[in-house]
Amino acid sequence: MGKRAALATYDKEFSFVSPVVKYLLFLFNLIFWMISLVLMSIGIYARMMKHAEAAMACLAVDPAILLLIVGVLMFFITFCGCVGSLRENICLLQTFCIFLTMIFLLQLAAGVLGFVFSDKARNKVSEMINNAIVHYRDDIDLQNLLDFGQKEFSCCGGVTYTDWSQNMYFNCTTDNRSRERCSVPFSCCLLSKDEAVINTMCGQGMQELPFLQAGAFIHTNGCIDKLVNWIHSNLFMLGGIALGLAIPQLVGILLSQILINQIKDQIELQKYNLQHRTDPWQ
Repeated sequence: MGKRAALATYDKEFSFVSPVVKYLLFLFNLIFWMISLVLMSIGIYARMMKHAEAAMACLAVDPAILLLIVGVLMFFITFCGCVGSLRENICLLQTFCIFLTMIFLLQLAAGVLGFVFSDKARNKVSEMINNAIVHYRDDIDLQNLLDFGQKEFSCCGGVTYTDWSQNMYFNCTTDNRSRERCSVPFSCCLLSKDEAVINTMCGQGMQELPFLQAGAFIHTNGCIDKLVNWIHSNLFMLGGIALGLAIPQLVGILLSQILINQIKDQIELQKYNLQHRTDPWQ
């Protein structure tokens, strides 16, 4: 009699669902759920605090809206993962797994297409840089971004320093009455590390000088070639970043599939116990 009772108790307490997998998946989703809240908060703040007409003209997508979309999508996916793992809900876990798989495949496809159609990607980057030059004075954040890029890569303009003529303040046409006519931003200048104060007018009239003569005062090479060379020189680092983004997604997919299979096995066990609960020896 004691043996029969012990077996019945064992059947009731046994579960195919591993608490380690269950709560590991919950913790995994909780971390990214909190990140999604941060992204949405930044997107809402950025959208409310400033206008993004210049950024949209250059990037075709408002960065604030992009952050909001990414945040909302991540919030939905991680919500399905959190609740699905805690409640052992197969439907929510499958939704989480399907969305995560789709995002991983889209990222993989984007990487492959970017590599295969590198010329078109280069042209798109050139178009974005030229648009950014045109709207340089329209948005302070865009201006700071361009200045940072030119200082970081020691470059000026898209292809060459004369690309700054595309900007209405820097162009060299005779009817341009701007004080910055035929100039380039100070971020193009060859700055000495010993200079305590940066001369922001160091690019004055540089577009009127020949290439070699201007090279004594400013960076004359464009940023597009410098950016391409930087990418080629840092392929291993970029590959590591891509791998770092892919691993959490693969871990989430793997854990969710393991948990789904365990829940299905548990359901089958419960059905079996219901069919044989009248006689545990059958």
